[in-house]
Amino acid sequence: MAAKRDTSALGPFADDLRAYREQAGMTREELGAQINYSASLIAMVETRGRAPTRKLALLCDKTFGTPGTFERHEKRLRDVPFSSGFRPFEPYEAVAVSLRLFEHTLIPGLLQTEDYARAVLSTHPGTTPDEVDERLVARMARQVILDREDPPPPVLWVLLDEQVLHRDPGSREIMHEQLVHLADMARRPNITVQIIPAVSMHAGLMGAFALAETPELPNIVYLENADDGQTAEDPGMGSKMALQFDALRTEALTGRASIATIEKAADQWRD
Repeated sequence: MAAKRDTSALGPFADDLRAYREQAGMTREELGAQINYSASLIAMVETRGRAPTRKLALLCDKTFGTPGTFERHEKRLRDVPFSSGFRPFEPYEAVAVSLRLFEHTLIPGLLQTEDYARAVLSTHPGTTPDEVDERLVARMARQVILDREDPPPPVLWVLLDEQVLHRDPGSREIMHEQLVHLADMARRPNITVQIIPAVSMHAGLMGAFALAETPELPNIVYLENADDGQTAEDPGMGSKMALQFDALRTEALTGRASIATIEKAADQWRD
């Protein structure tokens, strides 16, 4: 069974938007027409399927006569503690029609269980328990895009070095649950997970990266590194990393064989 996603970071804005809209006797279509947003976008924000923008927050405060209420909710979301390098990439991820992820050390954040994510975030030097909690909420809230209905969830293509399946997060139970979740997610029609055998030397060992394609822009790049990471909007970088992703795919097992490999690893982590 897939792990339940924590979308609590989006809750205050979503709940107030629905409450004030209904109190005003407005349908989503009527509100959308008034503020020049689609009813489907209003629905996504109300159901925690999409993070609100600052523009939407200001329009909601103006429409409902709530000076600062929605603006404060949105600011808290912007203050959610992503790294400075990842923060520019997150809005592209949130609206992406397709995502391609390569990881050689960890399960990608979009596919992490809450316990695995907490174990990963707890390794960051100098973080307090409260900071870990804040970062955990932010990470789990990103996963709402995989369950949204309108627009459809992104096509997600994930390449993992096999060593990812054997790195101990500190608990056999946590890792077993994580790999079961990973296999479950890989069976979704819009998600492909492929494993690159550990015996292979490949260019991906130089670092993890992600590619987001949005309705307006192709191949926005996020490059992982030991500092804060880097978001690149340059088309040349996008083309270069798309080519690298395609090259790495040639080293990977098929989707079916990859799921079998994940399930075998999960059995090895079983207590």
